[in-house]
Amino acid sequence: MQRRRWIPLVLLRKLLSAAICSIAFMALFSVHLHLFPSSKPKDHKFNDKIYQNHDLQSWTQELAPPHLSQLPKVPLPTSKVNRSRGNSVYEKLWKPPSNRGFLPCVKPTPNYTTPAESQGYLLVHTNGGLNQMRAGICDMVAVARIINATLVIPELDKRSFWQDTSNFSDVFDEEHFINSLANDVKIIKKLPKELVNETRIVKQFISWSGIDYYENEIASLFEEFQVIRASKSDSRLANNNLPPDIQKLRCRACYEALRFSPRIEQMGKLLVERMRSYGPYIALHLRFEKDMLAFSGCTHDLSPEEAEELRMIRENTSYWKIKDIDPRDQRSKGFCPLTPKEVGIFLTALGYPSKTPIYIAAGEIYGGESHMAELLSRFPLLMSKEKLASIEELEPFSNHASQMAALDYIVSIESDVFIPSYSGNMARAVEGHRRFLGRGRTISPDRKALVRLFDKLNQGTMSEGKNLSNRIIDLHRRRLGSPRKRKGPISGTKGMERFRSEEAFYANPLPDCLCRTEPPHVNISHIVT
Repeated sequence: MQRRRWIPLVLLRKLLSAAICSIAFMALFSVHLHLFPSSKPKDHKFNDKIYQNHDLQSWTQELAPPHLSQLPKVPLPTSKVNRSRGNSVYEKLWKPPSNRGFLPCVKPTPNYTTPAESQGYLLVHTNGGLNQMRAGICDMVAVARIINATLVIPELDKRSFWQDTSNFSDVFDEEHFINSLANDVKIIKKLPKELVNETRIVKQFISWSGIDYYENEIASLFEEFQVIRASKSDSRLANNNLPPDIQKLRCRACYEALRFSPRIEQMGKLLVERMRSYGPYIALHLRFEKDMLAFSGCTHDLSPEEAEELRMIRENTSYWKIKDIDPRDQRSKGFCPLTPKEVGIFLTALGYPSKTPIYIAAGEIYGGESHMAELLSRFPLLMSKEKLASIEELEPFSNHASQMAALDYIVSIESDVFIPSYSGNMARAVEGHRRFLGRGRTISPDRKALVRLFDKLNQGTMSEGKNLSNRIIDLHRRRLGSPRKRKGPISGTKGMERFRSEEAFYANPLPDCLCRTEPPHVNISHIVT
């Protein structure tokens, strides 16, 4: 009897042991699958993968790009933004402004003819950084058309602050440039051999000149010389009051003909693809670089030693004419770039969450980590070309400032939101190109108004929160990059100052190259660089 009583207990014990073993086996099998996932590629690639860099020693250190490393899965709110009309986050942060029916219109008018017989050759020495040279090259295309000249492929500036040795074909697609403008201007790669040693006139064209100056004063030089050499290219053509076909030619040159070299385009689009893997992103043109700060005399948030270093750079740079600058006066007038700290406050006030992917479109940030710390603490996902690409991938472009800037340009054009901390040459060029393409938001910070708010924060008379956020959002409701007519000169200005106060042609090519039409939906999403 006693033995019979034990039989059920033994059976129950065996059943429990078997169940426990089964559970343990399944758990072990599950862990094995997690540690050794299938090697088959996934369709979504890296869309849900994100790099968390809270613990970075330096925000600039290179990361293995997504296709070279496995990134830990971390939820990213902005990576799955619902782009439907009713989504409040999308409407508030990412939705592009309406194009109000404006579309590119750069075709010549019916009266436009092929190039007239060339009177001579125009050599051009461009000056400045990448975007200053871009604008100058496009203006010189128009000048060559006006004076009936054969344009020789322009020489890029090798003596500027950046000491870049790049040639035209290193930065731009030379063949495409020549062929695209064949019906507008004859362009050749080199001056004919028989003219290399010919006497030529070197001329610095008058800034913001109109068509009469070029048709009369400059074109007449071909009566004595076969070659005219323009010693500078920046701002040599008026923004306004030029014939419609000349304005449209400038746009065709800038937005269709002058695209980057194939290897720059390829690398730029690869960087865009890698940024896209993190979701919608902001391209931040953070102009907190040594040359900008030295040139502008802006020293806010810098140490006395840093301020003195910048002053000495300005003093020793011969072609920077203004030496004595009051940094407080500059800042109060809105003439200084926002600091990284101020940009962080600005983005937070606009409502962007801390995990928003941000691409830093800039060279080396002055002061490095010490000045980037507060921005990084607010927005840990700060990316750059050095983080998105390997050393080997960037090696062909390194030590060439114009080529590295071209990569930033492409990523900025393609961004969901573009924000410049300063309205310099790149900011204006990208803003104008995005207006032309009808591409995304371009938020232009009202630096003069922002400085007053930031000073109140520093003085303790205002704190971050809803009140500050509402003030900053209200300030920028009409600064999101929607189409509008280009601004003319400031009232009361005279002479060169009048031209200088105008909105630059390439910052806003409306009305010359954007026309209001009512066609069916037209896709202009293809980037033309």
